[in-house]
Amino acid sequence: MALRHAVLAALLDEELSGYQLVKAFDLGVANFWHAQPQQVYAELTRLEKDGLITGREVVQDTRPNKRLFQVTDAGLAELDHFTDTAAKPSFVRDDLVVKVQAADHVDTRTLIARLTERAALAQAKIDLFGKLLRGMRGDRTEEEFLRHGERIGPYLTCLRGLAFEQGNLDWCERTVTVLRDREGADAPRR
Repeated sequence: MALRHAVLAALLDEELSGYQLVKAFDLGVANFWHAQPQQVYAELTRLEKDGLITGREVVQDTRPNKRLFQVTDAGLAELDHFTDTAAKPSFVRDDLVVKVQAADHVDTRTLIARLTERAALAQAKIDLFGKLLRGMRGDRTEEEFLRHGERIGPYLTCLRGLAFEQGNLDWCERTVTVLRDREGADAPRR
């Protein structure tokens, strides 16, 4: 997947400025696609040049003017074409997993500290995804929203992000428990 498809998908619900789009990436899109702000701004320029989005200038009295972007019919066709292509399998590329791979040869206390930090980050993201999901479905149950909600794509991607972070949290907590148990049992080291 290219960044362009993630940006197009993020612009489906409403017109957004570059700043708003970067914030949307931080909150919701980041669970499946990470991009630096300068990458998002550069992609907006390319998408507009390619006719996949259109921008309009909004004059503001007390702030600098801003541009709002929305997906064009050509952008929708691009997303449709992208959906038709086979999805590549994902893979894990995580420095913490490499550190755990070396668990038998490194300072376990430091490794436990890194795992505890990652668990805290995962919990914060779990809390964020929970808040986003509750906001999207409003007073409806999840089943009602999934059956009758207007746009379920963002909800389903948040569910994926939630499951991913729950998996991270569970793995970190289990790994910490194993490492602590081995320390207590005087397991062979190095």
